[in-house]
Amino acid sequence: MDDALFMHRLHFAFTVTFHYLFPQLTMGLAALIVVLKTLYLRTDKPLYNRAARFWAKVFGINFVMGVVTGIPMEFQFGTNWAQFSRVTGGVIGQPLVMEGVFSFFLESAFLGLFLYGERKLSRIGHWWAAFAVFAGSWLSGFFIIVTNAWMQYPVAFQRMPDGAFHVTSFWGLLFNPWALIQYAHNMCGALITGAFVMAAVGAYYLLDNKFVEEGRVFLRVAVVAGVIACAVQIFPTGDLHGRMMAAHQPATVAAMEGLFKTEAGAPIVILGQPDAESERIDNPLAANKVLSFLIYGATTARVKGLNEFPKTDWPTNIPLLFYGYHIMAGLGTIFVAVMAGAAFLLWRGKLFGARWMLWILLLCLPFPYIANTAGWMTAEAGRQPWLVYGLMRTGEGYSKNVHAGNGLFTLLGFMGLYTLLAILFLFLVRRVIERGPVDEAGAEAGSGMPVTLA
Repeated sequence: MDDALFMHRLHFAFTVTFHYLFPQLTMGLAALIVVLKTLYLRTDKPLYNRAARFWAKVFGINFVMGVVTGIPMEFQFGTNWAQFSRVTGGVIGQPLVMEGVFSFFLESAFLGLFLYGERKLSRIGHWWAAFAVFAGSWLSGFFIIVTNAWMQYPVAFQRMPDGAFHVTSFWGLLFNPWALIQYAHNMCGALITGAFVMAAVGAYYLLDNKFVEEGRVFLRVAVVAGVIACAVQIFPTGDLHGRMMAAHQPATVAAMEGLFKTEAGAPIVILGQPDAESERIDNPLAANKVLSFLIYGATTARVKGLNEFPKTDWPTNIPLLFYGYHIMAGLGTIFVAVMAGAAFLLWRGKLFGARWMLWILLLCLPFPYIANTAGWMTAEAGRQPWLVYGLMRTGEGYSKNVHAGNGLFTLLGFMGLYTLLAILFLFLVRRVIERGPVDEAGAEAGSGMPVTLA
């Protein structure tokens, strides 16, 4: 691979991976904050309002970090991927502009109103501010997914004599069937992150015996939302997404599953090590005929292997794709088990006293981030060697005049700055969690004990 191309890919991979640590939590928390505000309206208990205000602070910190880390990615389309932007800008520019003009401004404007306008708004007005923040954050995710989905499954376009792509149907672009399924799958992933983060903080409060009332609210809301999101993440959204990939990106599915040879009654590999050179899976732990059933609904169905495709069309990094997919799928299965167990204990009225489950929920905190990162890694590594699947190869899209040394220099600079941002983020969130939910006067919720805000 060309050194400059490798560096540009590595540069964008780093910035987009770091950036998405923040939007997945804001999109997940936005929905849960609306739930808390709804509970406040229905019960008139200030406890739910304190909980909503507490998570609004965490949301605000995440939102700022997402903006700071997201803007450089927009510039990278011009600095590192100029040829790609020139050729596809007539298509991808439209949803990206709509994301900025509509959803970002909706989210940011009403976030300010939600954070600082409660005393000037009625209770219902403040609920609508929370809902607008939720709508803006989820609409933002939709437009970004539309952009990515067109690269995965290009629709509603024509190619001009100069090679540039242009939209032929705006609605066809927005309602790309790939985008609809990918969006549902992605938002379930974001909701899982929000649920596990909220559950982890609630578990921490109960284990530490402080802010106990709020901790119970956090756990109750998070576990109910989490068990639903985890189930929907697997079926139907994950199932439908896998079937669509099998129909339109069969080489990707074969590489994800480590299927080097076409098989009728293909097995699903649970564990193993892919050897792309020898075209085999070492030390496989497989379930016979399961892959055929999952994709086609029949245990004897024929599933295409990588041998059906030219090697030039194989994903460029099969081990990365294989491991990324299996990490995502494995963690997704664990999430279902954890949330189902927590939901059962909640139903039995034993969750708040089950310290072993509280520890599990607390220690699960980083894993949704890993799963979401692995999921996006699967999607993007699986699309290779194409930028626009079947139409434009990755090697055709990068900026030829930006050499590998320039890319390495800026990548190192980004790594240094983002390290500082990560430290600042952890410091701010830790301080919010340590202070806990506080009432208007700054007293600790649930105990009446004063706490310092300094």
